[in-house]
Amino acid sequence: MQTGQLWDIFCTVIDNHGDLGVCWRLTRQLRDAGQRVRLWVDDASALAWMAPTAHQEPGIEVRPWADASQASTLQALPPANVWVEAFGCTLPENFVAHAVNTRAKPPTWINLEYLSAEDWVPRMHGLPSPVMSGPAKGWSKTFFYPGFTEDTGGLLREADLLERQQNFDLLKSSAWREQHAPNLPPNGLLISLFCYEPAALPKLLTQLVATPHHLLVAPGRPLAAVQQALAGMPVHPSWSALPYTDQNGFDEMLWACDLNFVRGEDSLVRALWAGQPFIWHIYPQDDNAHHAKLEAFLDWMQAPESLRKAHRIWNGMEAGEWPALNAETLQIWSHNTQTKRHQIYGQTDLVTQLIHFVG
Repeated sequence: MQTGQLWDIFCTVIDNHGDLGVCWRLTRQLRDAGQRVRLWVDDASALAWMAPTAHQEPGIEVRPWADASQASTLQALPPANVWVEAFGCTLPENFVAHAVNTRAKPPTWINLEYLSAEDWVPRMHGLPSPVMSGPAKGWSKTFFYPGFTEDTGGLLREADLLERQQNFDLLKSSAWREQHAPNLPPNGLLISLFCYEPAALPKLLTQLVATPHHLLVAPGRPLAAVQQALAGMPVHPSWSALPYTDQNGFDEMLWACDLNFVRGEDSLVRALWAGQPFIWHIYPQDDNAHHAKLEAFLDWMQAPESLRKAHRIWNGMEAGEWPALNAETLQIWSHNTQTKRHQIYGQTDLVTQLIHFVG
């Protein structure tokens, strides 16, 4: 029963796996917490595989971004209690102007920012941001920063996540591995690859040639990058391509694999919840601002040196040889990930904090 408040979430798609992935998880978790949500998105095409039932979900409306500028649409819709600008997107001016002209009081307006472990995040989280121009001049937004510590907005986490993973590990994990890597030897690792185009990819593929490990490659840019790298290699490692999958299927892949290469923001958080060793390909920025962001995350992780080195090589921050991907290394990395997962499970999740803030 959706008896809570009505939320408008706005999302512009830069990377349809990441931006839309986060916004859909936020939308779904708010709905599951009893809220009603309208998700306004400029390109919802990825929902066809990411969330196939998105347009039929009770308590959720997925709406084209362009409709938020149409007077006829706005006049027919009940006003939302909460506006969420995801990742600094700018709300359509007509949408804001309509609200200014028709509402008795402003909505709770939240600027949901990108995830970072940098030390300035707790200082910025929760600060007001006065609107200085445009039709809503004089209104105010609030910066809401997801984060890894108690003094931030927390992370997206479904209420039943731990139960779902435990049930998968108990009943389905072996079958999943058998389906996706039927010839994996007992001493072989199952490795998932979801990345951009890392310069160190050929180095990783070359190292895997001499191992019993099997690489599962996500579709899209990761698959194209692997195919390009393999074209210059005389001998190939054991690998196979994965199909597109919904968000629950992506979680199951992370749970089933021994090592996960993930990218961006959404899959980083899912890798943390999975508790398996992982290496993060952070979204690259032209001014290398992502280097400091990655180092801050590794510091928060209290990552062992071998894991730090793997991240720096993968993200093009230093040269050198990959740490050996063997059972000893994976055990060290696994202990590190599970320690941090236990820590963040004790913190309040992002949706709970948002609902409490909105009141």
